[in-house]
Amino acid sequence: MPDHGYLHGLRFLIIDDSSFMRELLREVLHHFDVRTIREASDGAAALEIMMAWTPDIILADWEMTPFDGIEFTRAVRSSTRGEERFVPIVVVSAHSEYWRIQHARNAGVNEFLVKPLSPTAMFSRIRAVIERPRPFIKVSGYFGPDRRRQDINISDDRRKEQRDMAPIRAETMIQQDQINSIFNPGSEHPDDQHAQVVENKTAPIT
Repeated sequence: MPDHGYLHGLRFLIIDDSSFMRELLREVLHHFDVRTIREASDGAAALEIMMAWTPDIILADWEMTPFDGIEFTRAVRSSTRGEERFVPIVVVSAHSEYWRIQHARNAGVNEFLVKPLSPTAMFSRIRAVIERPRPFIKVSGYFGPDRRRQDINISDDRRKEQRDMAPIRAETMIQQDQINSIFNPGSEHPDDQHAQVVENKTAPIT
């Protein structure tokens, strides 16, 4: 079972246009002994809150009006306030099509949770951003967690197997374990994309 004191002391921002969903997420966080929680009904309201207060972790819905979770993520990652740019963002969505997963990943989202969610799954993704943080990188058109796979030691047979795999269709629904792998790539492929690693000068989450 998750340690109920593990998240004590962390500050969370919940962004969802559904009051029911905000209450549900708040209750789950309370279950894990989180006491500092603020809420917003859309991305624009969340940015207003963050003008004077920086959370440790953000839980954001995808579909909100007038400012959705992806637009919010892009705004945070392009912020001129250094501390704010590095805040971990976990998208919580009822939709898990492959194109959405890629879209969120490319916007700089740290993790992606599919509704209906379980407390265990939620704790797992939060724990991932705390215990296995990736350095942030800056490349043309992207600032966010480094998704590159580091280990170049891969067999020729495995390379051929992966080249022969059929591409995933954009509308394919992706399971949570597959999503976790996409957001936390293993060490199977090199990535020849040149990227500048950006040091996070903020204090680590403890």
